[in-house]
Amino acid sequence: MRSSGTGRCSGSYDVVGLGFGPANLALAIALEEHRHPVTAAFFERQNTLGWHRGMLLPSAKMQVAFMKDLATFRNPTSRFSFVSYLHAKERLARFVNRQDFFPTRQEFHDYLQWAESAFTDRVTYGAEAVALRLPPRTDPAAPVDHVYVDVREGGGSGAVSTVAARNVVISTGLTPRMPVGIERDRRVWHSSEFLGRFGACDRAALKRVAVVGAGQSAAEVVRFLYDTLPGTTVYAILPSYGYSIAENTPFANEVFDASAVDDFHGGSQRAKDAIWRYHRNTNYSVVDDEVIKDLYQRAYDDEVSGDRRLEFVSLSRVTGVKDTGDATQVTVHSLVGDQAAEFAVDLVVCATGYDAMAPGGLLGDLDAHCARHQDGSHVVERDYRLATSSPLNCGIYVQGGTEHTHGLSSSLLSNVAVRGGEIADSIIGRLLGETGSASGTPAVPGNRR
Repeated sequence: MRSSGTGRCSGSYDVVGLGFGPANLALAIALEEHRHPVTAAFFERQNTLGWHRGMLLPSAKMQVAFMKDLATFRNPTSRFSFVSYLHAKERLARFVNRQDFFPTRQEFHDYLQWAESAFTDRVTYGAEAVALRLPPRTDPAAPVDHVYVDVREGGGSGAVSTVAARNVVISTGLTPRMPVGIERDRRVWHSSEFLGRFGACDRAALKRVAVVGAGQSAAEVVRFLYDTLPGTTVYAILPSYGYSIAENTPFANEVFDASAVDDFHGGSQRAKDAIWRYHRNTNYSVVDDEVIKDLYQRAYDDEVSGDRRLEFVSLSRVTGVKDTGDATQVTVHSLVGDQAAEFAVDLVVCATGYDAMAPGGLLGDLDAHCARHQDGSHVVERDYRLATSSPLNCGIYVQGGTEHTHGLSSSLLSNVAVRGGEIADSIIGRLLGETGSASGTPAVPGNRR
């Protein structure tokens, strides 16, 4: 399989991965290191591997320890570990001398690219899966052991090709979420695109900027803008009094252990609700204490100097933005006085989080064979496989969108290595059980336009 995004793709595979971010990269590594070889191909709509590129701020650190990489928790001797990366880059000793478990996001992104370089023969970039289809059958009750994946290369006008897959792993990533009623425009951005758009804008024109949100990304953008634009006033618009500290104690971090996934998946709905209630402050709408202290110190220094450049608009929510030509008018509703206020800024950055991956749009006619809970969410087995009914026997796996079944670590890096190994084991175990060997891929139809 080519690594470029040009030409047309076709073939048949034991595993087809949709998306090639850290989750499916970890799966590719697990398949590579498995004792039973399989054929695999991955399709990624971006032109290169990119992981939160818009938030690779110079001072931003990872919030997970370096050993929670793509492989170590599954295979401590893996050649794809972060330690192996440091050794290959001749930085192992210096990294250890830092006495810090947490690399910068920039370094971790470089590690991801280093690991990805071993799989360029299995990933096609600039290619997006547009639909999954059942193969044609003369007997509607006949078992279905493979599906067709329609892939469009080169953007919306590109040709559509088809590959056959005995197993599909969907990992298309999170979707940026904007505040209700607010759309992105030239001066209203989501944090996911921050660095790219900031690098292309006229910084001299940014005299007043606003950052909406109370989580880690919001706090990091506030700090970056304050430090990078010395003549600019930065408004941090928060629904609370200030930033809440992330729970990072050893006991709290056990909620991200692989064993915690077993507890969550096997627990009652009451247990699931309790885990979310007690432990959501490990990750959601919280900020590392180092960043909180940095921002508080900056605000305090402003008071001492008499030059207030960092303004916290607390207990408030943005209810509207309006382009007035020369500026953007922001409407903020105070939760205290139940009153609205307006002020003009040159930029609004919405660090308002992401929506979980929803596989339904890709499943097409396969969705009718996928079980759902009463609330409409998909039933996901412990091995991250969608629960399906006869005659659909092939595996449809999801990496993401499983918070309701697998808990807090579903969209995080903490469990990515173990999860990739569990999916690889499940796929290969089912292949061996069905055929006695992990080979013998299905036939693919002719390419379709």
